[in-house]
Amino acid sequence: MRAEGQAHIDRIEKALALVRKSLDWDRALRRFDELNARVEDPTLWDKPKEAEAVMRERRRLEASIGAVNGITAEMNDAVEFVELGEMESDDETIAEGLSTLAALAERADRDKVQALLSGEADANDTYLEVHAGAGGTESQDWAEMLQRMYTRWAERKGYKVELVEYHSGEAAGIKSCTLLIKGENAYGWAKTESGVHRLVRISPYDSSARRHTSFSSVWVYPVIDDTFEIDINPADLKIDTYRASGAGGQHVNTTDSAVRITHQPSGIVVASQIDRSQHKNREIALGMLKSRLFEEEMRKREEAASAEHASKSDIGWGHQIRSYVLQPYQQVKDLRTGVVSTAPDDVLDGELDPFMAAALSQRVTGEKVEVEDVD
Repeated sequence: MRAEGQAHIDRIEKALALVRKSLDWDRALRRFDELNARVEDPTLWDKPKEAEAVMRERRRLEASIGAVNGITAEMNDAVEFVELGEMESDDETIAEGLSTLAALAERADRDKVQALLSGEADANDTYLEVHAGAGGTESQDWAEMLQRMYTRWAERKGYKVELVEYHSGEAAGIKSCTLLIKGENAYGWAKTESGVHRLVRISPYDSSARRHTSFSSVWVYPVIDDTFEIDINPADLKIDTYRASGAGGQHVNTTDSAVRITHQPSGIVVASQIDRSQHKNREIALGMLKSRLFEEEMRKREEAASAEHASKSDIGWGHQIRSYVLQPYQQVKDLRTGVVSTAPDDVLDGELDPFMAAALSQRVTGEKVEVEDVD
């Protein structure tokens, strides 16, 4: 096999190995057989919600298992095709086989990411919070840039975005906001973005045109429904109402319709000002709280919990997951995976999939990368 062909094969096999590991291959095959047996049970639809959950899980496993088996079979056929061409010195046959392997490598990488989105809540909609760090206007402007970045990312993927909560900055930008992103696998894609994000640039607010470093944090958690049982003691809740501020029209500034709920045992705070009704905002905030508590429990169960803890640390030096440098050069570097982009304008316009895909892969492999931060 020529070096070019072997490189394609190695890339395909690496992607498939990651998929098998993420699925726990033998367990996935057993589980798929169990789900097929349940689907054949005529009493399954006596409980529609349970049946829908079974069907969703079955579809995801069927797609992942089918993709691995299909790519493996096509790769073996293409290898035989190339070897036949080499035996007969047929350059046209060899070229066709290598072209097939190259296309399969691209497909394997795409399917790999889809297979990595197989967590308990990965298919769900997601909440994404942005909070400005210390630094006043600089950090608040950076927080608003992040809000726009994630909104653009979601729109690129065809997701719907709603602004649930919004606090304006004193002079510019925002102190915080919460986005509700709706779409298939929204949480699965976005979940690796939790952490501190660092910006280096010439400040537009500095008359001396000096470089400034700003920090903002992102926190991501899934939207959950009644199929996830989360018990909350009403006595543990502190509920406040306040006047909404920011991008909400006149009404939000004239009534105490916004609701903030503090879960006192955990210290988790959620808020909603998306609706004109205080009752509706309370309902939305309770749903957000359940989602946060569920995410907290999932985080505790993950082997990578220590990495997740960093995202709840101080919003400043030593805790960032990604650095965005706009001056004196152009670079965005992920400090967990080492993925780099030299087109920060594209990243800030929502080109985030390469960073997310690498972080998803790292969660499966557990591979640590030594990455030096950028100045």
